[in-house]
Amino acid sequence: MGIVNVTPDSFSDGGLYLATDRAIKRGLDMAAAGSDIVDVGGESTRPGASRVPGEEEKRRVLPVVRALAAAGVAVSIDTMHADVAEAALDAGACAINDVSGGLADPDMSRCAADSGVPYIAMHWRAPSDEMYRHAAYYDVVAEVAAELERRLDALVGAGVSFEQIIVDPGLGFAKNAGHNWQLLARLDALHALGRPILIGASRKSFLGRLIGEGSPPRHRDDATAAVSALAAAAGAYCVRVHNVAPTLDAVRVAAAWAHGGSAP
Repeated sequence: MGIVNVTPDSFSDGGLYLATDRAIKRGLDMAAAGSDIVDVGGESTRPGASRVPGEEEKRRVLPVVRALAAAGVAVSIDTMHADVAEAALDAGACAINDVSGGLADPDMSRCAADSGVPYIAMHWRAPSDEMYRHAAYYDVVAEVAAELERRLDALVGAGVSFEQIIVDPGLGFAKNAGHNWQLLARLDALHALGRPILIGASRKSFLGRLIGEGSPPRHRDDATAAVSALAAAAGAYCVRVHNVAPTLDAVRVAAAWAHGGSAP
């Protein structure tokens, strides 16, 4: 999954793809580089970010979604607003990536249920401007798994098909660096939920802390590729990244290793 942030303030590339034509080119380049799906978002969820009104979010993302879908690119819409998700699906998106797992907008479960498209539900405790106040766990792996299981139950209870749902542990969302590493080391606990797992570690600050405090986000692609390969080897269904090519190479190496060099 390649990331296209149509935002002025995303932590890694905020502003680079705010212009519609640049965002479209970015998505097309990602598809050409081998991305299976391009994730288009118009609201930053970096630490401290404020919410964006739905109408502004639609103004940013809909032309990009429409153009990419018309070009044959599989597009997911990265949003917490049900009305944005519905408009993006009408414009050609084929999946919903909701970092709140349906908690930010009570209408999102209805949107997912009515559309029947794949729905990515991330572990989420609070909006970005206050999430670190909620980064307290006795056992982060057990608690994230339990909270995701409750979200699965709630979504299914609201009419979303169990088979539609993909889960995401929400690395960096109400979690510190240690929490992120513990979750990555115990993906087996998330596999027990019975749903595919998406991992979104790309360029995040916990990787920067590992390779050097002064490392800017764009210098974290090698570390991202390593996490992606290890996550894939541990059974992750999808990895969400800013730079497709090095991650695709790393995942191919992991697959060849696991299958003794034969095609997986």
